[in-house]
Amino acid sequence: MLKKLLGPFRPNPFDKLLKQMVKEEKSRFLIVWNRGLGDIPLGLYALVYRIRSYIPRASVTFMTRKDLADTFSMLEDVKVIVGETWERGKPIDIDATLKEHQLSPNMFDVVLEKPDPTRWLKWQLGTLTPKLNWNEEWDILVDQYGLDPNQIYIGCHVQTETGAFYGYEKNWDLRTWRNLFKKIHEEKRGKILLFGMDNEPAFLMEDVIDLRGKTNLFQMLSVIKNRCRYLVAPDSGILSIAYYVNASYPIRVVSLWADPRQGVLRQKVDSPNPQFEHIPLHGKNDNVANITLSAVYEALFGN
Repeated sequence: MLKKLLGPFRPNPFDKLLKQMVKEEKSRFLIVWNRGLGDIPLGLYALVYRIRSYIPRASVTFMTRKDLADTFSMLEDVKVIVGETWERGKPIDIDATLKEHQLSPNMFDVVLEKPDPTRWLKWQLGTLTPKLNWNEEWDILVDQYGLDPNQIYIGCHVQTETGAFYGYEKNWDLRTWRNLFKKIHEEKRGKILLFGMDNEPAFLMEDVIDLRGKTNLFQMLSVIKNRCRYLVAPDSGILSIAYYVNASYPIRVVSLWADPRQGVLRQKVDSPNPQFEHIPLHGKNDNVANITLSAVYEALFGN
């Protein structure tokens, strides 16, 4: 308890490390990351920002698993080493991964095996706006899905696929999702696009187009940016990435929350997209299941 109380008054260990590296004229960082997708804009963006505020010409390399690698390319001037066999929540071998890429630990001045953005970077909350760089070449990726540019599309992320890593339920229940899709179809509000990696459970319904497992990160973002007028998502990596894309395009985003003290709400900054309209909905008693279908529908299509 005493340690927790004294924590805010102790020197920031990351700032202390950076000051020491400045003193020793060192600048080569290797940062190991095998956690969540959303943490890249929510935490690691600020980590790079902080490094370069002390050492402007620092070399920053991330070591990460394959499904996260593309997102790191949206950060400014960083390198990425991919652990091809890494899995989230499973042990990793840093030295073996370096060796696979003909690298060694002594090529870096510091290796951050377990970075702690939550503790090290509290100063960023309400102050620093993460920005994920958008490459205009990615805009054409939407064309491969045959989506009508004159149609109204509502993007939906129905499962965060990260339930084992949190102590509470982030996902809206599947029955309510299906009822929402039915209402959108009956009211002729548009077509639904499903995003995510796992294409189960199935949604065999009218006006539902299942893109789960059929897009990489840039393809999905290209569809959201160029075809989706609306997006519904729980607190998830997809929500966090879409929120911080540094490009201007119109979209209304309805987010679903059990714990509003997390994710983009904890960050307390607007999207860098000036046309990004965000409507967060919080379930009563911190229960996402208490968010009603009517509340989501009204948030989507109300004035």
